[in-house]
Amino acid sequence: MFPRLFHIGSFFVPTYGVLVATGVLIGLLISVRNSAKQGIKPENAWDFGIAVVLAGIVGSKLLYIILDWQTGNAFGQNLREIFSLDTLQSGGVFSGGLVASFAVAWWFLRKHRMPALATCDAFAPGLAMGHAIGRLGCFAAGCCYGKPTDHVWGVTFRNLLPTPVADALVPREPTQLFESAAELIIFFILTWMFKRKKFDGQVFGGYLVLYGVARFFIEFLRDDPGRGSVFGGALSGTQLIAIALVLAGGLIWYMRPAPKMAIAPATR
Repeated sequence: MFPRLFHIGSFFVPTYGVLVATGVLIGLLISVRNSAKQGIKPENAWDFGIAVVLAGIVGSKLLYIILDWQTGNAFGQNLREIFSLDTLQSGGVFSGGLVASFAVAWWFLRKHRMPALATCDAFAPGLAMGHAIGRLGCFAAGCCYGKPTDHVWGVTFRNLLPTPVADALVPREPTQLFESAAELIIFFILTWMFKRKKFDGQVFGGYLVLYGVARFFIEFLRDDPGRGSVFGGALSGTQLIAIALVLAGGLIWYMRPAPKMAIAPATR
């Protein structure tokens, strides 16, 4: 597709990195604005958002390296590749970033005594929007591609990442665009919910369920290596995480506080 915006000698600016950075910035702006509506100080929201983003980057890279190691690709053959510029410019596995972000978010919220579910509600729409923009970067880079297809929407990726495959010129399902569109729809749904929320955790729980369902089914169309497999290959590791997200979101909704009953005035 268009993996490089421009290059000077051996150095280049990856389209993926620029779009991911754009998604992060826009997502943070939306989240900080929503946080203010929840009574959360903007400076606390910015600190929280930056900590979660950094955790997401590290987590996605770490899972990418682990899965690449297991499949015996670049990192499994040469440990020095982990610290190379190619690793910095490459993508990552979103599920790893999501898990790491949740862990750091839990630690940050407890340490700074911020309202956990209310904060997560404020950040959920921004997370969906940021991810929608970031997936466009995957499309430009040629990673996270789908299975070969003869549908009219099939896309030919001339440089498939992380490693070239023999049938690179075969039209494939544009799973990056499918997920980007799904995340954009989720963003609008969550924004609508945020304006009408009735309990803390409603929006965040909705995000976990909606994204988990979308990612679970999109995974059936994915064909790139590096997401692991479970149950003898019946499901990918990412699908297992997606199921966990749906269950977690459902639990948040199930455990929601009961509405307060109005007390009728006493009669004489």
